[in-house]
Amino acid sequence: MHAIKLYNFPRSGHAHRAELMLSLLQLPTELILVDLAKGAHKQPEFLALNSFGQVPVLDDQGVVLADSNAILVYLAQKYGNGRWLPTDPVGAARVQRWLSVAAGPIAFGPARARLITVFGASFNADEAITRSHDLLKVMDQELTNSEFLVGNEPTIADVSAYSYIAHAPEGNVSLADYANVRAWLARIEALPGFVGMPRTAAGLQQTA
Repeated sequence: MHAIKLYNFPRSGHAHRAELMLSLLQLPTELILVDLAKGAHKQPEFLALNSFGQVPVLDDQGVVLADSNAILVYLAQKYGNGRWLPTDPVGAARVQRWLSVAAGPIAFGPARARLITVFGASFNADEAITRSHDLLKVMDQELTNSEFLVGNEPTIADVSAYSYIAHAPEGNVSLADYANVRAWLARIEALPGFVGMPRTAAGLQQTA
């Protein structure tokens, strides 16, 4: 089987979503480093792949897709054999809800808090940490009665949410008060084919 090219950056949670999905589906993958620190994502050859200048970008035999959540939808529909993305209206809508959470509260909460500590971004840390805990309280409550975000089987909703929640302590966001969230992270990490994102010794992760 041909290898799918994934343009990524190892410490990007967005890129990790795509890498994790490819690994869970056991698809041959060629990882192509885009050195964000050196501005490789703003060079003309990369902008030709994604005009927004962001990782990840997927190239599946000439099918070029950007945006981590869009890539998850594509991979689930093409290679998921009916798993990972429900086709019934309610199930599909419930997954979409969490993809929106990933692009909203997760991006402006734990992802942003981590950008401050790991990459030196100039956002308001207190604001990002507060948003993170508001989100985690909701997630912990929603995970009271189900093993995954949409029922008791993993979907792309879980893949989309995992990376930045798992690495929230790097942004000084403690997961200590959220037992259901921690159990959910462990269930994802136990899935066949799971691959983690490198941890950075930042924030609370320095002492963990």
